[in-house]
Amino acid sequence: MSTIRELLVELTGTTEYADRIGDDADLAASGIDSGDLVRLVLLVEQRLGVEITAEDMEELHTIGDYERFLAERTVAGASGGA
Repeated sequence: MSTIRELLVELTGTTEYADRIGDDADLAASGIDSGDLVRLVLLVEQRLGVEITAEDMEELHTIGDYERFLAERTVAGASGGA
């Protein structure tokens, strides 16, 4: 299970939501509320040490978006931001 899916399980308290949603399905349109989306961002920042700006949030709609974002930031962080 991906990191984002694991965080979604923690937020929703069930694996059902994380298991049934596809990587490219819009999270908000799939039934997760705006409060949980904000909590998801906070969990990502706290647990993974990745800052997500308001501008970044505008581009993060799907599990795939989050996973790509994290992959890019992890690589950038590991290489000194270059």
